[in-house]
Amino acid sequence: MKKIAVLVLCLCAVQLSKAQEDGNRVITTGVPFLLISADARSASMGDQGVATAPDAFSQQYNPAKYAFASDKFGGAISYTPYLTDIVNDISLAQLNFYNRFNERMAFAASLRYFGLGEIELRETYDEVPRIVKPNELALDVSYSLKLSDYFAMAVAGRYIRSNLRIPDENNDAKPASSFAVDVAGYFQSEEIAFNEFNGKYKLGFNFQNLGPKISYASDDNDNNSNFLPANMKLGGAFDFILDDYNKVTLNAEVNKLLVPTPQEINYVDLDGDGEISDTERAAARNKNIQDYQSISWTSGIFESFGDAPDGFSEELKEFTWALGAEYMYQESFAFRLGYFNESAEKGARRFFSLGAGFKYNIVKVDVSYLFSASKVKNPLENTLRFSLSFAFGDKYDDY
Repeated sequence: MKKIAVLVLCLCAVQLSKAQEDGNRVITTGVPFLLISADARSASMGDQGVATAPDAFSQQYNPAKYAFASDKFGGAISYTPYLTDIVNDISLAQLNFYNRFNERMAFAASLRYFGLGEIELRETYDEVPRIVKPNELALDVSYSLKLSDYFAMAVAGRYIRSNLRIPDENNDAKPASSFAVDVAGYFQSEEIAFNEFNGKYKLGFNFQNLGPKISYASDDNDNNSNFLPANMKLGGAFDFILDDYNKVTLNAEVNKLLVPTPQEINYVDLDGDGEISDTERAAARNKNIQDYQSISWTSGIFESFGDAPDGFSEELKEFTWALGAEYMYQESFAFRLGYFNESAEKGARRFFSLGAGFKYNIVKVDVSYLFSASKVKNPLENTLRFSLSFAFGDKYDDY
């Protein structure tokens, strides 16, 4: 049981390599835990949150939303079991806090911890095992500022630490680390009166995890490093305010990794015998990997918009999209639905989600559940996710 986490990581690497050889160029990055939705509210709406209403978990999706938070202070905690069909000790935990200083400014901080459980290391079956506990974490701080009554921007800084190296006599297993920044914006209109209802629309964007590559090699050679999961989020939402008690919100969001696309492997008959040997194939694969890893993270951001080998049609497949809906009654009960879609050639994540939320006084509890719609098994399948948040202090009215 304890070794399964390592086996899972190895199987994923094999599957990704095979997918690339089959023509499915799946983009992989280091520290992918940064993109896992930690809170049940966003998870129940297809993992989206860049343009949804502000809450305590906005740090991950769009920190600019904190400038529109309705409460002066807020905090949240969540715990998400991972790969529950295989193991019982892999999980993601997150802790958030924000403070809206005044009508225009807000500060927030969060801590995200991804634990891969215990792994037993031994040379032989009879040997007393050595226990290691691989883990990754990210510590964030953000500052958001209203530039007008309807629009705010935010910047966030992130320290990333990944302790996945297995110690042995040849290395000290020093954790890999890096840093990243987010640049986000959020627009919220005033309430608009229609014939049968009032409405309000919201727009959001977030360029997140922009930073140097992370390396697990002791020499910190950039050619041995992995790209951070730099990502572009764009989204919109519309509130149908039916009356003083009932509100329905529809959300839509698209995401694109700002990471270069793996290129096709160019096999060359080096010895001119008319056949490509296994050695020549291995050399071509190694060169392909070296060329990819030599791309800097800054160049990779710009190249990601036009480097797909199959052109514009493949670039479009690198966008994921999600739709969601939320029904709110008296700001105390919510029911949510969502759908997430990713191209079969770029990872094949497709799933439906649903959830509910209950608010009493200053405390809110959210729950979500995921139904996979793909042949590729989702790590969060059959997992019930909970998150707890609270808000207190002075109230702000931005409507």
